[in-house]
Amino acid sequence: MTTSATHTLNWRLMEAGDLASVIAMAAVIHTDFFEDDAIYLERMRLYGKGCFVLEGENGVLFGYAITHPWQLYTTPALNSLLGQIPQQPSTYYLHDIALMPASRGSGAAPRIVAILAEQAEWEGLETMSLVSVNNSIGFWQKQGFEVVHRAELDAKLKSYSDDACFMVRNLR
Repeated sequence: MTTSATHTLNWRLMEAGDLASVIAMAAVIHTDFFEDDAIYLERMRLYGKGCFVLEGENGVLFGYAITHPWQLYTTPALNSLLGQIPQQPSTYYLHDIALMPASRGSGAAPRIVAILAEQAEWEGLETMSLVSVNNSIGFWQKQGFEVVHRAELDAKLKSYSDDACFMVRNLR
């Protein structure tokens, strides 16, 4: 992607009309991590202010982010409904940040992480957490996340992939 094209990519809140495109992108980006359409619908319904899309010129979407407050060390299982957001969450959970190949290297991923850190702080949360897959640990470490080993998460992490690991970023 050229430098001039990166200036045309902007993160904005996801709208209901974006869901079909988000689901289509997920099918392309996450071939090994399928989630039912209901997962995307529920996350947007439960915590719409944590759902973003990366929009280019002419409204074309190049990525998405789905995040929400949650309980630290109780990572939701892959392809599972939440039911509700905890009344007293202890972390800001990054469920998924996904970029189409054309937008990778544009700086969009670090930009959304910064936006999400602001959202987490606005919610009064002291940490952000995620499950790293696809050998992305290096990227997340550059964003301030550290690998945390917790025996109670081992089985859940294996449901993602062999390289899945739990990561946490302290915000304070």
